[in-house]
Amino acid sequence: MRRNHCIGFIFLSLTVWSVVTYFLFLQRPLGTRFSEREAAVQQRLKELEQGVRQQSADSEQLVRQLQRTVHQRQQLAVADAVKRRVEDAEADQLTDEEKLQQEKVRQLRARAGQRLAGGAPVLAVLVFACNRVTVSKCLDQLLRYRPSAQQFPIVVSQDCAHQPTAGAIAAYGDRVFHIQQPDQSEIVVLPKEKKFKGYYKISRHYGWALNQTFFNFNFDTVIIVEDDLDVSPDLFEYFLGTYALLQRDPTLWCVSAWNDNGKVGLVDEGAPEMLHRTDFFPGLGWMLRRAVWEELAPKWPAAYWDDWIRQPEQRRGRACIRPELSRTRTFGKVGVSNGHFYEKHLKFIKLNEKFVPFTQMNLTYLLKDNYDQQFVKWVYESPVVTYQELKSGSVAHEGPVRIPYHTNDMYKRTAKMLGLMDDFRSGVPRTGYRGVVSFMYKGRRVFLAPNANWKGYDPGWS
Repeated sequence: MRRNHCIGFIFLSLTVWSVVTYFLFLQRPLGTRFSEREAAVQQRLKELEQGVRQQSADSEQLVRQLQRTVHQRQQLAVADAVKRRVEDAEADQLTDEEKLQQEKVRQLRARAGQRLAGGAPVLAVLVFACNRVTVSKCLDQLLRYRPSAQQFPIVVSQDCAHQPTAGAIAAYGDRVFHIQQPDQSEIVVLPKEKKFKGYYKISRHYGWALNQTFFNFNFDTVIIVEDDLDVSPDLFEYFLGTYALLQRDPTLWCVSAWNDNGKVGLVDEGAPEMLHRTDFFPGLGWMLRRAVWEELAPKWPAAYWDDWIRQPEQRRGRACIRPELSRTRTFGKVGVSNGHFYEKHLKFIKLNEKFVPFTQMNLTYLLKDNYDQQFVKWVYESPVVTYQELKSGSVAHEGPVRIPYHTNDMYKRTAKMLGLMDDFRSGVPRTGYRGVVSFMYKGRRVFLAPNANWKGYDPGWS
């Protein structure tokens, strides 16, 4: 019996010990793992709740943005509709002539924005006219030689409100775009300038027409022609071929079709392809880019624009391209200059008659870095001669020669004897480059040149 009690006691003790051990060593770790899992689940639920709230906020913001966008578009649509109604109402009040002018502007802007095959540039031709019905002579030649109406749109800008001239231009219909300078008010000048008032009107017209062409019609490049010019058959080819030079070389600011010393006997008629750089702005048929006009327009002068543009402040050390044989020639003996230089010089200019395929030629020799090195070598390796030796034909050397000059008076005396134009503008002789004037004399290339250590132009020379 006692033995059974002992066995029972021992069994009970073992049972109690097992239960205590279970709770102490087994249930406690399991309870810990359960607590960690519960905490992880609660943390995940919180993260999901925050994510849902953030997503809801983002969605609400996106909806608000979409609503604002829709509202703005509705406002723009309403504004456009109102603008069209206003424009339509204004158009109804315009005269037929004003409507026609608006249509011309739209057409010109469209032409300026055209992309031609192969990326070819669109070069506007701006013809300045006033009161010469003979503008038709110039226009006939431009239209005859123009290779493409799309590439070379012709804009005729007329000043003076001269009706016979306006009628002559209108006769060309849609082959040209006719615009008229609206400001015909009288220009007030000092008494001593009264006889030169025409130069003030010309400058005003030039400024207005170039602003229109560059800033209103949006052309990037313009060929400027005056109404009293004959043009050569390859005029357009010449400007198209040199266009890339004007784009590429920042030391160039224009291309001119004119040689100031281009008289018969002073040019090499056998070399119509020959082109030069010049520090003297030639004008009389020239090409200009918008970037240069943006410089000049804000300070455009009231008069004498061509001499003003030759000043150092405008030229800024830049040069122009000019041809050996002129691609233009003036027939305007009568004008604001009263035929100055015409009888002695201008009417003898040799106009090129042979077509030269400039667009197929390599003209990179005219880039400054290439040109200057060869030019200086060509000039200063030429033997020095006197005018008397040249005139008498006693020069033994067969190639080019050089006649030096050291003062402006010396230059003028020699230039007159050689038949050159002898004047300076802001210290630059006509056709001069680095002070050198290049021309032909009795079939020989001659350089009228300063010393090799030339330091630059003296604006005081006149």
